[in-house]
Amino acid sequence: MPAASIPLHKNMKAFGFLSFGHYAPVPGSGTRTAADMLHQTIDLTVGADQIGVNGAYVRVHHFARQAASPMPLLAAMAARTERIEVGTGVIDMRYENPLQFAEEAAALDLIARGRIALGVSRGSPETALRGYEAFGYVGSEDPRGADLARDKFELFLEAIDGAGVVQGDPQQVGEGRYLAIEPRSETLRDHIWWGSGSRATAEETGRKGLNMMSSTLLTEATGVPFDQLQREQIDLYRAAYKAAGHTGTPRVSVSRSVFPLMNDQDRAYFGLRSAENGDQIGIIDGFRSTFGKTYAAEPDVLISQLKQDEAVMAADTLMLTIPNQLGVDYNLHVLESFAKHVAPELGWKPNTEGPVEGDPV
Repeated sequence: MPAASIPLHKNMKAFGFLSFGHYAPVPGSGTRTAADMLHQTIDLTVGADQIGVNGAYVRVHHFARQAASPMPLLAAMAARTERIEVGTGVIDMRYENPLQFAEEAAALDLIARGRIALGVSRGSPETALRGYEAFGYVGSEDPRGADLARDKFELFLEAIDGAGVVQGDPQQVGEGRYLAIEPRSETLRDHIWWGSGSRATAEETGRKGLNMMSSTLLTEATGVPFDQLQREQIDLYRAAYKAAGHTGTPRVSVSRSVFPLMNDQDRAYFGLRSAENGDQIGIIDGFRSTFGKTYAAEPDVLISQLKQDEAVMAADTLMLTIPNQLGVDYNLHVLESFAKHVAPELGWKPNTEGPVEGDPV
C-alpha cells in the first residue's frame, strides 16, 4: 500500500448487481434464450429497486450468448423503475460509433432522469478475433484495439460536452458553423465511468475527471493481495483526479462475488467456494493478472471479511456479480439476503435515501 494512502471510509455507501447476461439451452439454466435474459434482467431490476438496491448493471459482450448492445435493455430497465441506477460494466468502445453512442447515452440519461452509470473501456477479451473490424471499425495498429478505443472515447467525450463535431451545410445553417449532437443531456458526463484494469489506467481516468469502475480482475500482479492492489489503484485514481484540478465528488465502484449462505440451497450452490477462498494469478489477454476471490459464508462472517477488504471499504459502491441463469427469484433472494443481513453493517444506505454520491478528494 502506498505511504500516502487515503484513509479508508469505513463504510460502503451503496451496492448493486452486475449481470453477465448469460443465456443458453443447457440443463439447469433458467435463462435459455436471449428473450429470457432480457425480460429477466428487467424483472430483476424492478425487484431490486423495491428492495432498495442502488444499482443494476449489465456486462456487454459481442459474438457470445450474453448481453450485447445494451441501450434498449437499459432504457426498459429505467422506464420500469423509480430509484435504482442502471448502467454497464462495461461497454466495449472498440465496437461503438462514438457519435451514435453519444446520442443514445444522452437519450438514456434523459429517460432515466440521471439514474445511469455507463461504464466504458477498451473491453475485455472477446471470442471473436478483432471482432470490431466486422462492425466496420478498422485501422487499429494495436492487436487488442486499444488505440481505436481511446480515439473513439475522446470523440465521444467531446460530443457529450457539446462540441461541434461536424461542419454544417452553409445553405442550411450559414457559413462556418459546426454542429453538436442532439439530443444532449447536461448531466451525462457526470454519469460516465471508465473501466480501469490497472494502476496506470486508473491515473488516466482520474486526470480525465471521470468516475472509475474496477472489477474482480486487474491486468497486473505485484505480489500483494488483490484487495490491496485494487486499493492502491483507487488511491492513485483519486490523487490524479485532485492533481488535475477537478473539484467534484467522483464515484468509485468495485466488483465482488458475494453470496450469503442462508439456507441449504445457498450452501449447495456456493458452500464449497468458501473453502476455496483465495486470490488467483493467471494470464489474460497477454497480461499477468490478479483475480479476486469469491466470498461465500454466513452473514456475520461476510461482514467481517468485507470490512477487511480494503478496496470495498475505499469505494463508494460495491457491485455484486450474480448467477443470472439461476433465475429472477433466486437472485432476488441473494440481493435481499445481502440487503437485510450484511449491507447495513457495512454502512449501506438504500436507494430510498436518495442518489449515491461520491467522495470529495
